[in-house]
Amino acid sequence: MAASSSRHIQHPVALAALLSLLAMFGPFTIDAFFPAFNAVALDLNANPVEMQQTISLYLVGYALMALVHGPMSDRFGRRRIILFGVVAYAIASLGCALATTIESLWLFRFLQGCTTGAGLIVGRAIIRDLYHGAEAQRILAMTSMFFGVAPAVAPAIGAAVFDLAGWHAVFFMLVLYGLGLWLLCSLVLPESHPPERRIQLSPRSLVQTYWRISTDRDFVWLVMASGLNFAAMFVYISSAPVFIEQHMHLGTHGYPWFFIPLITGMTLGAASSARMAGRISPRASVIYGYRIMAVAMLCNLAYAWLQPVPTAPWAVLPIALYGLGSSMAQPALNLSMLDRHGSHRGSAASVQGFLWSVLLAVVSGAIAAWASVSTGRLAWCSIGFFGLAFACYYLARHAVPDSKQIQVQPDPEDETAAAAK
Repeated sequence: MAASSSRHIQHPVALAALLSLLAMFGPFTIDAFFPAFNAVALDLNANPVEMQQTISLYLVGYALMALVHGPMSDRFGRRRIILFGVVAYAIASLGCALATTIESLWLFRFLQGCTTGAGLIVGRAIIRDLYHGAEAQRILAMTSMFFGVAPAVAPAIGAAVFDLAGWHAVFFMLVLYGLGLWLLCSLVLPESHPPERRIQLSPRSLVQTYWRISTDRDFVWLVMASGLNFAAMFVYISSAPVFIEQHMHLGTHGYPWFFIPLITGMTLGAASSARMAGRISPRASVIYGYRIMAVAMLCNLAYAWLQPVPTAPWAVLPIALYGLGSSMAQPALNLSMLDRHGSHRGSAASVQGFLWSVLLAVVSGAIAAWASVSTGRLAWCSIGFFGLAFACYYLARHAVPDSKQIQVQPDPEDETAAAAK
């Protein structure tokens, strides 16, 4: 452990669990809403394209604020930004619960997106503040394991709340989740970025930092590799109401048939990454992950071609296997990315969050609507994203350590400053 805080949580597993709860805002905000999708459309007189924008605008808000959360945490500390983001999320969720038109729902979904990134983006910076090397990979993998529960349980919880009290109650549930997590964070969340390590912010320095990070080709390739890995699954996730209720004919309570196998695979992959940390090199764990993903994509495409009408669980098993491979590769990719800009990890995480969100907004707002027409289109889109992901990784493979002990790469800005001296 590289640094410790005198405040609150010290045990790494407890910290991983807390950061996972913060990261769960994202899947709960998207997935718990799915069972109420059709009811909201009827109540607000919205067509399918307008309903799809409730996801896209959420991701646009996430993308825009992703560029703010990281630098603000570099300047004011991680804890303060997370606490503000969590309470703002509760307020935005209350606005969604009280929405009476599709336009007002769009607005508050956008505001939800603006606030959810604080937990996920700043949480990654907290892990890298406190841990190094194989230990950081293990903690990040543990966070992924805990976080993986959310997409499996969120639709089931959302369906139960929707059946009990209607779609407004789903958002009231998110209000309570936000307020409860704010209370928990205020009591136990440590500050991992002390005042002496904070940086001054100005518009000029912020632009320069973002320019330096976004023009680092290896950084961008690694971000796109990890983002496209997830996009291959996200095209199915964002198409879940159509894929599950129409193609698989499972109804509003059929979401566990999709999400439980998927999250089981992702959890096993994250556990494998944690176990491999320090035993094999990060590059080797990424390669193993891509091999599994390749097999899964070929199986998924073959199933879609041979079985036009998908059935559970066979239609989901290749996607679950893909989730295993993806989660095996992601921790090493993310750490390699963050370590390229060690003195600006918050800003680096923000750029990653922004690029991810833009990508996923395009997937949910445009590609998913086209792909969800048939299972064949979904399979081809998914394998296309996987192919692009591997190409991006291949271009930056030298930036992923090939040693069992991860060495923090020097920040280009630090090297420039040292040369100036």
